[in-house]
Formats: sequence, structure tokens, C-alpha cells
Amino acid sequence: MAKSNHSMLTEFILLGLTDNIELQPFLLGLFLMIYVISAMGNLGLIVLIQISPQLHTPMYFFLSHLAFVDFCYTSSITPNMLVNFMQKVKRISFVGCATQMCCFITFVVCEVFLLSVMAYDRYVAICNPLHYTLLMSQKACIPMVATTYTYGLCVGILQTIVTFHLSFCASNVINHFYCDDVPLVALACSDTYIQRLLIFIFAGVNTLLSLLIVLVSYLFILFAILRMNSAKGKQKAFSTCASHMVSLIMFYGTVIFTYLKPKSNHSWDIDKVTSVFYTVMIPMLNPFIYSLRNKEVKSALQKVLGKVCSKIK
Repeated sequence: MAKSNHSMLTEFILLGLTDNIELQPFLLGLFLMIYVISAMGNLGLIVLIQISPQLHTPMYFFLSHLAFVDFCYTSSITPNMLVNFMQKVKRISFVGCATQMCCFITFVVCEVFLLSVMAYDRYVAICNPLHYTLLMSQKACIPMVATTYTYGLCVGILQTIVTFHLSFCASNVINHFYCDDVPLVALACSDTYIQRLLIFIFAGVNTLLSLLIVLVSYLFILFAILRMNSAKGKQKAFSTCASHMVSLIMFYGTVIFTYLKPKSNHSWDIDKVTSVFYTVMIPMLNPFIYSLRNKEVKSALQKVLGKVCSKIK
């Protein structure tokens, strides 16, 4: 569906995950189940942290915001993807595409730096336990989280404005299942140098800066653990960091592979698979990673379920 210029474009066509019609009902059921589990897991974790006094600590404060961000950025994509499984032609309006892209970029950037803040929190807890209450007070934690949201929103708005000021005159068919800046820029017939540069700079700088904070924090944590004399202390320290490290490896691995790989190795089909992993799967897995490996969360959940059961009886 060709369009003559940018001003006449009113909608985009998404090719989706697959053009195999027979697979659509199966994928609809699969991703609907994943989204419901993801929403219940993340929202449930937020509620559990809010109603459990023993979880009112900086670590769980950040975790509740991570759950909120996971829920928001998967919700900016998955519901539309589910609707499209039932459509022969997967349309999305120009404004809807811009909104989806802005929301997605905003919350992904928030996730990147929230993971860094959580790494810093673990560093302070293990390396400076005597100053933990002072360094990670409410006055310190709230600005950290507010900064991640503000910066994420600024990046999302800037990239969206620059992308949607391009001229789309060749085609309005996006080879993806959501409105991402990379496939959108590929459709433009105007000069895309600035936008491609912005994508590389933001993806590179944000990922590498946050990754540097994580690596430095965990390097100090590793040195602190190696200096511990108690085997029980070492085990507790490793257990405290294990869940966060699993989330880091999954998230950074897929983001770096998607946005920072050489252009010569680019494949839309591979992009779709990796995108499914960090837009749909990771938000579902994170609540389980942080709860199943965490004794405090499991204990709080058991107390809440015990109270609910006693009231029902």
C-alpha cells in the first residue's frame, strides 16, 4: 500500500509474527496466556510489596517499580498483537503507531536504568551495610526512580518525534509485530542518517552506561564476597544477587543483540524472535525469578494467603 508522502499517511500495516494463517489461533491462545500470567505476576508482586510491611525496604521498592515498568511496556505491545492475530490485515493508525513506539521506548529505557539502580542498591547493601539506611533512604530512592522515568520519557518522545517527521512515501508496511523505530526507519524515503545515528547513540550509550554501573557494582560485590570469612555469609550474598543477575543477563543480552549488532547481520525474522523474548517473555518471567528464589517474598506471600484463607473459612 504505497503512499505518496508523509502528510497523506494515516495508517501502517503490520506483517506480524507470521503470515501462516493456520498458526494464528495457536499463537493467539499462547500469547494471551503469557500476557495474563505476566499481568497477574507483575501486578500481584506490586500489591504484595505494598501490603507486606516486611517488604518495605529499598530493594523491594525498586522491585515494585521494575514490575510496574514490565507491565507497562508489555501492555503497550501485547494487547495490540493479540487483536492482530484475529485480523487478516493488521492495521494500526499513524497516531497509534507513534503512541505505541513512544510508550515502548520510554519503559524499556526505564527498565535499563532501574536494573542499574538495583545493582547499586545491592552494592550498598553488601559493601556498605552500616551506611545502607542512610545511602538508600526514601529521600535518595525516590529521586533515583523519578530520574529513570523522566529520562525514559524524554528519550521516548525525542525518538518518536524524529522518527515520525520522516517521509514515508514508498510503503506503509512494517515488517514487525509492533511499531519499532528500526523497521519504521527502513520504510522512510527521506534522509534517515540522523534517526539511525540517534538509535545507535541512545541504544549504545544507555545500554553501555547502565551496564557499566552494573559491572562496577558487581565487581565491588564480588571483591566483598571473596573477603568474607563465613561460608554462610557468602551464600547469603550470592543468593541476594542471583535473581537480579538472571534478569540482567536475559534483558541486556536480547537488547544488545537486537539494537547493537552489525547491519550486515540484520534479519527481520531473527529480530521478531528476540523482540518476542524481551517484550513478552521477560516481563512474564521476572516476577517468578524474583519471587521463587526469594525467601522474604515467599514468606510474605504465605502470610497473605494464610490471612485470605482464614477470612474465607
